[in-house]
Amino acid sequence: MRAADLLVRCLENEGVRFVFALPGEETLQIVDSLGSSSIRIIETRHEQGAAFMADVYGRLSGQAGVCLSTLGPGATNLLTGVVDAFLDRAPLVAITGQASTTRRHKESHQYIDVMSLFKPVTKWNTSVVRPQVIPESIRKAFKVAQTEKPGATHIEVPEDVAEEPIEADRYVPLRVQAPVRPEPAPIQVDRAVSVIQRARRPVILAGNGVIRGRAHQAVRNFARRLHIPVVHTFMGKGVMPDSDPLSLYTIGLPLPDYSVRVVERADVVITVGYDFVEYAPCLWNPQRDKAIVHVDASPAEVDEHYIVDVGVLGDIHLSLDLLGARLSPFDVTWAEESRRTVLDGFRAEWNAAPTWPLRPQQLIRDLRAALNDDDLVICDVGAHKLWMARMFPCEMPNTCIISNGFAAMGIAVPGAIAAKLLYPYRRAIAVTGDGGFLMNSQELETAVRLQTPIVIVVWRDDGYGVIRWKQMLRFGRAISVDFGNPDLVRYAESFGAKGFRVAGPADLAPVLREALQCQVPAIIDCPVDYTENLRLTERLRAV
Repeated sequence: MRAADLLVRCLENEGVRFVFALPGEETLQIVDSLGSSSIRIIETRHEQGAAFMADVYGRLSGQAGVCLSTLGPGATNLLTGVVDAFLDRAPLVAITGQASTTRRHKESHQYIDVMSLFKPVTKWNTSVVRPQVIPESIRKAFKVAQTEKPGATHIEVPEDVAEEPIEADRYVPLRVQAPVRPEPAPIQVDRAVSVIQRARRPVILAGNGVIRGRAHQAVRNFARRLHIPVVHTFMGKGVMPDSDPLSLYTIGLPLPDYSVRVVERADVVITVGYDFVEYAPCLWNPQRDKAIVHVDASPAEVDEHYIVDVGVLGDIHLSLDLLGARLSPFDVTWAEESRRTVLDGFRAEWNAAPTWPLRPQQLIRDLRAALNDDDLVICDVGAHKLWMARMFPCEMPNTCIISNGFAAMGIAVPGAIAAKLLYPYRRAIAVTGDGGFLMNSQELETAVRLQTPIVIVVWRDDGYGVIRWKQMLRFGRAISVDFGNPDLVRYAESFGAKGFRVAGPADLAPVLREALQCQVPAIIDCPVDYTENLRLTERLRAV
């Protein structure tokens, strides 16, 4: 067999179901081998779309998503999605073709040093220079990508290596193994119990690591038993159901939102699965006056605003169970006051009369009402992300995907396709601005071809809304943020999708219901009033 056949056998051994790919000349052998395997090739229209699909697939499933590109421009196009997975802690394995080993020592067509390009944005990368190392390389790529903290890895395969013959009986895939997460040290549990029990106003800050560790139920049990309110990072949405009296929704705005007011009053913050890339400690601990109990699988990063009193390292579920069994419940008054602070702040925003164009709060309210608790929302990056992350209620983890580590625009449409492929019986919705939508709107053809009936809700303001917001705050004027848009209904129809236009304040709810029943991908063009951004700033500054 060829080396490419062995590589594909190793991918099958890892349980890979999909390879998100744009075929190229230097990956001919790999694509041909995939064509005879159990793995489904998802042909995308741009390598960035392939990487974003693998990124979201990894984040939702916990298993590494796989993306494939050719050398040179294919690899550079792949890079943005790979970096997004790296900083968002999503397991991903990127495979790139490369020029033959016989021409890499000299100036050569499309050849660049891809290994050096990927090195700073992956947990590990390697170039396969001999086919005999393929089983170890593939096994290591997946093990490193999926081990806490997960992220991206990269394998480069030169085209002449991929077509080399190799003995089928001698070189076989390696047994799949995963490291066992350790138990926390008993002495650290004792110290943490001592710090937490002295608290008068404790708060749990739940981050993305809780979802990665499938530990959301442990957080819920811990918080409910002890009456401790829970605030989430944007990427931790759904750890505690937002309908629960202990949920304080999220922190993440660069503004003192209602939930931040609660954290300001807290004396002990129990951070669980918290990554600094989600929300910098200086924004919630500016005075460095909080006692911090760090519960995670990994040691804390160094930051002058995050001096840990106690670190409880190990399996998050087990750590919380051990802590909870040793602690006494707190007075419920603090949790009730905290919840009231957040809901009283939101109430005025929720209850405002409908406007035209629609205010972000009404868009969120109508969208939430149209969806089931387990429907999947993939949110793009822009002003709409800040509104969705802050206010969109979640009852389950991993049902509203927010990219907040690398925060790359263009993730929503390819991400929703990956979500629908992974969970075909759940509805997948891409929430995007008109800026982010057109960055990867070519993947609408992929959705139509694959018959994945996703719904794309485009918040249209004909500009880069979040940049306009920041420009107005800093300089009092907006520059170079306005653009035009195609007719999004006709644009959708040109791909074979369904197009809808919201034409008035009462239209969105019925349009959503109709779009969600479509058997083909659908786009909803929804004008949004982003003057609400500046009004929000004024409200929060006045609190």
